[in-house]
Amino acid sequence: MARKFAQKEDFCYLCPMKPHFQYSYDINGINAESLADCCLHLICLEGEGSFVYNERCFHFLKNSLVVVPSPCKIKNIAVVEGSKFEWFAAPNRFLQGLLPSNNYSIGGSISLNANPVIPLSDNDAQRFLNDIRRIKERLNDADLRFYIEIMGSLCLTMIYDIFEFHAKYYGTTQHTDRAGYIVSQLMDLLSTGICRTEREMRYYAERLNVSPKYLSATVRRMTGNSVTSFIDRHAVPILKKYLNDHRLSITQICEKMNFTTLSYFSRYCKKHLGMSPQEYRKSLQPTKSSPRPRSQT
Repeated sequence: MARKFAQKEDFCYLCPMKPHFQYSYDINGINAESLADCCLHLICLEGEGSFVYNERCFHFLKNSLVVVPSPCKIKNIAVVEGSKFEWFAAPNRFLQGLLPSNNYSIGGSISLNANPVIPLSDNDAQRFLNDIRRIKERLNDADLRFYIEIMGSLCLTMIYDIFEFHAKYYGTTQHTDRAGYIVSQLMDLLSTGICRTEREMRYYAERLNVSPKYLSATVRRMTGNSVTSFIDRHAVPILKKYLNDHRLSITQICEKMNFTTLSYFSRYCKKHLGMSPQEYRKSLQPTKSSPRPRSQT
């Protein structure tokens, strides 16, 4: 298969305080360094091609959907002449933050990490294309007050459609091997809400009777994500729930979540919420409108 190099327009939005989104038609850009922390969603509209991911070669045809959480690992991209593609990429952290902790993404991420290609029907391919084109239409609306919420809503629609495609084609795969069992047990532990007070990987390794190194390597290999990312995915919604409850003081929340110091708690909030606990609570307050001037009679 001859490799095709093309120069086509890229749509990109980047802001230090907001997520980095990218939309393009050029398949040769899918493993760019700028996508190192992003998840790639690519649809093949015409033609066919192949690539190597996790040391395995994958082939795709028209209507194939490719979902890769670490596109920088993609190698040896090759496509036939005349092939057409569209793809959208968004930060993994942003996408993971959209999902509830009890979702289909755990099993799906394990399966997609093993095989990132999902063959779609004509109708499903068009549905996915509509999803990412709606996202593309809003990329230039970054000045809107609720831009992140708008993009989050559109991305969430895309994600749930992908879950539907994946379930339809692959079904619910049961992992009976040891590695799959360990990942499944970790997710069961996290679903209990224990991460409210336990956010260290070592704790979960001890509960599962494995070493932290084994747990880290196994989860990374099976899902493409870190143990810490799954812990945070379950812990952050709990954090937000407490911060939304103004009956609880910052100190009380810090104690309930077993943070050793207020400064450590503040750093955790800044890392995962982008602001301190006080700033987050302030952002929840409605903006006061300026009083209307009294009419002169």
